[in-house]
Amino acid sequence: MKKIPKTNAMRKLDKLKLDYSTSSYDAKDGVDALHVANSLGVPSKKIFKTIVLEGPHKQHFVAVLSADHELALKKVAAHFGVKNVQLFPWRELKALTGYIRGGCSPIGMKRQFPTVIDDVAKNQDTIYVSAGEIGTQIVLAPETLAHAVSADFAEIRRKKSP
Repeated sequence: MKKIPKTNAMRKLDKLKLDYSTSSYDAKDGVDALHVANSLGVPSKKIFKTIVLEGPHKQHFVAVLSADHELALKKVAAHFGVKNVQLFPWRELKALTGYIRGGCSPIGMKRQFPTVIDDVAKNQDTIYVSAGEIGTQIVLAPETLAHAVSADFAEIRRKKSP
């Protein structure tokens, strides 16, 4: 088995002495969360995507959401107590977080932004989040992720549109 090189996210978890494992997938056919779930052979409800948002006055926030849901922007804004939030432009993601689209981890960003994890994560023993590199996922307990990034749990989802 190929050894997976350490990413910033893994180094941060190691530094915090938190339990996790890793899993890798072939990214040549895509990097979206549903592709990751299919590639790893796990239910999409266990794959969590990292979404970077921008609020008023250039405030930044992170939402962590399962692959089988869509983000409810109004719920996220209400959670953080701001008027509104919008998706952060993916072309600017690396400069802000240190990560690229498809490989953005909620753990180990250049700066830790206020983070919320959809509360549906608490229904899972473990969840998968990007390890900060396309093709690699971190597998950990939702509470471990919350501890690592000082996140709250809240309902921030809406059902996916058909």
